[in-house]
Amino acid sequence: MLTILRSPGPLQRRLLPLHVASFLQGLVFWVPVEKLFMDEIGFDAASVGLMAAAYAAVVPILEIPSGILADRWSRRGVLMAADVALAISALIGGLSQNVPTYIGSALVLGVCFALSSGTIDSIIYDTVLEETSNSEAFELHMGRNRLVDSAALVVSALVGGALAGIAGTRFTYLLTVPVVLLSIVALWHFSEPQLHRAGDATSLRAHVGLTYRTLTRRGRLLPIVTLSMLTGVVLQVVLEFGPLWLVALAVPAVFYGPYWAALVSSLGLGGLIAGRIHLDRPVTAASVAALMVSASVVLTFSRDVVVITAAQILLALLVVAAGLHVSRLLNDAVPSTIRAGVASGVSTLTWIAFLPFALGFGVLSEHHGVHTAGWTITAITAAAGLLLVGMACTRVATTEATAPASLRPVQVLA
Repeated sequence: MLTILRSPGPLQRRLLPLHVASFLQGLVFWVPVEKLFMDEIGFDAASVGLMAAAYAAVVPILEIPSGILADRWSRRGVLMAADVALAISALIGGLSQNVPTYIGSALVLGVCFALSSGTIDSIIYDTVLEETSNSEAFELHMGRNRLVDSAALVVSALVGGALAGIAGTRFTYLLTVPVVLLSIVALWHFSEPQLHRAGDATSLRAHVGLTYRTLTRRGRLLPIVTLSMLTGVVLQVVLEFGPLWLVALAVPAVFYGPYWAALVSSLGLGGLIAGRIHLDRPVTAASVAALMVSASVVLTFSRDVVVITAAQILLALLVVAAGLHVSRLLNDAVPSTIRAGVASGVSTLTWIAFLPFALGFGVLSEHHGVHTAGWTITAITAAAGLLLVGMACTRVATTEATAPASLRPVQVLA
């Protein structure tokens, strides 16, 4: 936050309300103690996987429609709707007394994910493009937004853990509701970019068709989409199932808050370094890939909570940096009029991939332990690392996406 507040430029000032909104939305005080609360109301490892799969099933259904809505209506308005869904989810979760009711709150949380995924990337990309006429600063400012998100999660982790010890885990859900709703006020003061409305109006049918054809018929997007999916799955798995290592090691409850604060801080650190490392260089890409795989392997054999926490932090940090690099390539490659829809489509594919993985990871953890299940993370991380290195070596994705699509129109054949 201090880095953002010290920056006096017009782009930084314009993005400030969006960063404030992100910070308020990130103050979800229940997240660090969620697994404890779920254990209190009857969850086991298998039902944790079922819960994760439940909201993962909702997201693909709504994600592309929400992205198209953001492109045709208002990206700021869609982000406001996401805040409302998050508040409702926290309220239902806080009132839950059993597994089915809590899964209901997870379904509403899936609506929040569907509305927000792809939208924040698109709105920052277009704001950067409007203010600077190129996309070179996208990773820097998207990284700053991730830093703000991370700061909010760290604050909520520390405060949430303390509040859970004083007032109980249920109170952390209820306190989240009014704080998240304040995010809507901040979004109201954000000046939304208008690049996605600059072209001629098209019918909804034509818009949907263009979005789907862009996702399915442009071969040059295939490595970008695939790597985005793989990094997204790895990050989601670490955040969703990472605390299970603490449960398996019978770590005291007091450690959960600092652990979660340290883990989510990696999201900000990953965003911070994303614009400062060059993942289009083979040596850099190979180094990052090797570190990612090494960190994932540690999760399969270490029984030391400090080592496991460090490995999860490193893995998440590097995956975030790689994900932001790929996000820029994706946004460069598509026109603004369908940018949110395409980004949401990629996120949809990520959730579709995560759905069976969540179920399988939960069952494998239940029957063979979380350390054995960790080998599945290693497999996906290795695949992502190989693709990252391959893209850097061939430079296909980066050389074909050097000019922003909104400045160089892309033709998509019917």
